Amino acid sequence: MESVEAGSAPVVVIGAGQAGLSTAYHLRRGGPLPEGEPVVLDASPAPGGAWQYRWPTLTYGRAHGVHALPGMALTGADPDRPASEVVGGYFAAYEAAHGLGVRRPVRVRAVREDPARAGGLLVESSAGVWRTRAVVNATGTWERPFWPRFPGQESFAGRQLHTADYRGPDTEPFRGRRVLVVGGGTSAVQHLLELAGTAARTYWVTRRPPAFRSGPFDEDQGRAAVASVEDRVRRGLPPRSVVSVTGLPLSEEVRRGLESGLLERLPLFERFTPGGVHWADGTGLRVDTVLWATGFRPVVDHLAPLRLREPGGGIRLEGTRAVRDPRVWLVGYGPSASTVGATRAGRAAAREVRALLRTPDGAALAAAS
Repeated sequence: MESVEAGSAPVVVIGAGQAGLSTAYHLRRGGPLPEGEPVVLDASPAPGGAWQYRWPTLTYGRAHGVHALPGMALTGADPDRPASEVVGGYFAAYEAAHGLGVRRPVRVRAVREDPARAGGLLVESSAGVWRTRAVVNATGTWERPFWPRFPGQESFAGRQLHTADYRGPDTEPFRGRRVLVVGGGTSAVQHLLELAGTAARTYWVTRRPPAFRSGPFDEDQGRAAVASVEDRVRRGLPPRSVVSVTGLPLSEEVRRGLESGLLERLPLFERFTPGGVHWADGTGLRVDTVLWATGFRPVVDHLAPLRLREPGGGIRLEGTRAVRDPRVWLVGYGPSASTVGATRAGRAAAREVRALLRTPDGAALAAAS
């Protein structure tokens, strides 16, 4: 265990993306907390959450799902600036305006029981140990890119990289290459549209036929999408992203890509060969680069000492609160993984944290879990 004690706080928020900042804002907005101020820890070197790592050619005008944080509008942003710069600057201004005091870069290694205090928790980090009564986990998914595995993959002689490593179309893995993009989400479509100008040829492979959505995404559709993800979380299953059940937005650029054949989809292949991929029917495709746009998984390994996982592999929640430990909240997880959902989840978690802190200590709640 980390030997240096960093201090104590009534609540520790882990992560300073959309969900973490929203939670910290609402914790402060409600007035002073017992036992001091909340502590916000962030593993990233700068403000901006996962947005700071997005590829430079993803401009703010093309970015999908950027929403304002509570209490401060995001206005006047240049649509041609990289989204990483726009959101990074906005988050930095937000942290300063609301005095959130985010500590970075601080990586949390483990959250476990505090043997010295009934109902207390220890947050062990690269900057020391915090003693606390509540933890709000807002670590997102960016640090856990999902890489599927296929037979023969290790024999493939070309390049393989993930969306997390993508730095734009005019780079060595793509320029003049035959590129296979794997994945059925928004990132895959954005990659294909960008690569058309620099790659010699692009191909698109998805597990299921992509569903495109035209027109506005109304409130009823939004509620149905969130309910679908919530159902999995309630059953203790690993969450699917909200975007995975909403369909792909059919913008004018996407429509042109479909009409030109650029977004023609192929079914998932069966195996790799040294020069490409093959399907079960014997057909093959020669490719130089495989770009995995296959999403991410929640960053929750540091919570393992609390034994929150269900047999199905996920963490079961009621709202945003862990069923197995009512001192722990997960925001930006499952149904709150979208930016709108993360903002709402932060408000709800802050309200429940305050209710917990009004009790003499967390021992009774911990025992009840």
